[in-house]
Amino acid sequence: MKTAIRLDDITPDMDPEKYKKVEKILDDNGICPLIGVVPFNEDENLKRSSERLTDSEFAEYIKGRLDKKWVVALHGYNHVYTTGKMGIFPLNNFSEYAGVPYEKQLEMLKKGKDKLAEFGVQTDIFMTPAHTYDKNTLKALVDAGFSRVTDGFGSGPYIRKGLTFYPISRKRKECISDKKGYTTLVLHTNTMEDSDIERFENMIRDNREHFINYCDYLEVEAVSRGALGNITEYFTALAKYFVVKLL
Repeated sequence: MKTAIRLDDITPDMDPEKYKKVEKILDDNGICPLIGVVPFNEDENLKRSSERLTDSEFAEYIKGRLDKKWVVALHGYNHVYTTGKMGIFPLNNFSEYAGVPYEKQLEMLKKGKDKLAEFGVQTDIFMTPAHTYDKNTLKALVDAGFSRVTDGFGSGPYIRKGLTFYPISRKRKECISDKKGYTTLVLHTNTMEDSDIERFENMIRDNREHFINYCDYLEVEAVSRGALGNITEYFTALAKYFVVKLL
């Protein structure tokens, strides 16, 4: 398995120390990830630093990542969960998008995209908070000018409703398996403990051949997927939801 890496919850007030530790591991190993930027963060759980960057400082930070060939995705609007809907990828029972009217979703996506443009980022990649989205989200994404989504389950990129999906891993050991295909390791640096960061560093060191740059993941040819694949994905995600809930 070839594995790309994505870092969620990139905000002007994220935990800078934990983030820098993970960034150093990636830099030391020559790995360029995808980062998900929240344009208008209002999620108190993501506010981890009292020294919040200004918009200009945050824009400069993002530019620095682009200069290193990292890839940027829009990670929602304000990262606040307003519904209890699971949507069509039911990994969680809360959402910023699933269950929200199409017109509102489209407005959020356009405003978020415009904000990233102010930071100097032109992106067509979407990273939904909590992994939850519905059919209206997919329609709104296309209408807002997005063409790629970092989510879903599968052995490689697939096409659904005019969007290319880049699957995430169902479990960590899948990332370093000998199976053929591509997946994504999802990291939330804000909530990683030192022991988690150490495990991540060891994982990369011992299995470097499995990891690829996210920009290379974007070059992998996507395949069309029919109803059976979508149904399988839905019930796989739902099963994982219940497993995690029981733990």
